[in-house]
Amino acid sequence: MYQDLSFMKIPLPEDVLKLKNYGDYAGAQKMIRYFLEHKEIPKALCKRLEIEQEIIGVMGADEYPYTYAEALEMMTSHLRDFKEEELQYLKEIGAADWIYIDGEVHFQRLFYDNLIQTRPNLAARVIVQNEELEKENAMKQKLLNGNVHYMKEHGGRTVHTRIRATIKAKKEFEEVGRKVSVHLPIPKVYEQVSNVQIHAANPEITFIAPEDAAQRTVYFETELQPNQEFMVEYSFDYHINYVELDPKRVAGEQPDFCLEEQSPHIMFTPYLRELRDELAGDETNPVILARRFYDFVTTKVMYSFVREYFTIECIPEYCAVNLKGDCGVQALLFITLCRMSGIPARWQSGLYATDYYTGCHDWAQFYVAPYGWVFADLSFGGSAWRAGEIERWNYYFGNLDVFRMPANSEIQKAFVPEKKWLRIDPIDNQRGEFEYEDHGLRFSQVEVSQKLISMEDIEK
Repeated sequence: MYQDLSFMKIPLPEDVLKLKNYGDYAGAQKMIRYFLEHKEIPKALCKRLEIEQEIIGVMGADEYPYTYAEALEMMTSHLRDFKEEELQYLKEIGAADWIYIDGEVHFQRLFYDNLIQTRPNLAARVIVQNEELEKENAMKQKLLNGNVHYMKEHGGRTVHTRIRATIKAKKEFEEVGRKVSVHLPIPKVYEQVSNVQIHAANPEITFIAPEDAAQRTVYFETELQPNQEFMVEYSFDYHINYVELDPKRVAGEQPDFCLEEQSPHIMFTPYLRELRDELAGDETNPVILARRFYDFVTTKVMYSFVREYFTIECIPEYCAVNLKGDCGVQALLFITLCRMSGIPARWQSGLYATDYYTGCHDWAQFYVAPYGWVFADLSFGGSAWRAGEIERWNYYFGNLDVFRMPANSEIQKAFVPEKKWLRIDPIDNQRGEFEYEDHGLRFSQVEVSQKLISMEDIEK
């Protein structure tokens, strides 16, 4: 059953919102049940409240586990000379993500990692330095800069990539002998992706989604065995060309596809219209406009881990109001600003895959004639700008690196075959999905992994 998230644009009843903001999740759930079971309410509000039941379940159970005291202990035990006033300050400026749970402050599950990875002054005070992480960061800089130079010198690049992905239920959520349905992402055939091959899988694959599926997966259906891991190993060819976007070469006529709103996230809200107009001024050239939007996101929005996308009502507006967000949050703001300006733009996501790190990543595409579809990686561009790597910052406006596995061309799209219960991630498809016949598992209830097996340059 596909969960239609478009109903998230419907406002919540005031009494439900009061309880949610206070963090009385049990009370909010009770109030929602009252609305659904004892009041005659419009179907749209009914749909909204059903979605909110799921959101509250995620927020209360998984996303904000640390009390104020626990967060302070974590900071003081890991950082040299850390004071309570510093945590209070980080909370007040929005750097340490928090909410109320039963009226008490609780911090987001990744708040410490986020602070260390985005604030060098705090990272320098870590008592036990992670030398391996420092080495990986240095390798990343070298790898990305090397790709920029290669692309500029050769005009393009093609690699053959092989990846293994797995998912399993954590032991306490394993129900041996029961029927399970499992999805794992695989590459979607694109302009830049071809020759997709499945080399191994365990157990046997039940179904492989079509090559052009909006969110492509392999599907397993079986009776769960003890400690069973679901695995797929695949390879693909990945090719991209280098492009330098020149406003003077822009065609007089531009296409009109990929310009629509998509509730609840790609929405042309009053605030986003104001922001768009402020950034655009009287400019009409799509390359110049897209560059202004890119510059705003990469220089004004602080990279930040965020809670599950499903729990955010309008992701681009969240980004523009709070001036923080991760790769997908930033990409959706850029896509929305482009569409509002008549520039076709769309989503792309999957994995960023290298020898030192493989994990989830999101980016954007936008269309300008005569160039066609080109790329914008907002978070990689922003990290380059903050590091003073101006050449790389400019590169990610129009270009991408080869260290990608694209599985998705859109957000909020049903799988083939569909899941019965709410997905771990109803927005995107990067980690995998796992469900029994009567309920699905959350991200905190599964173990996932993605590993790059090999990547080699090939002639194209």
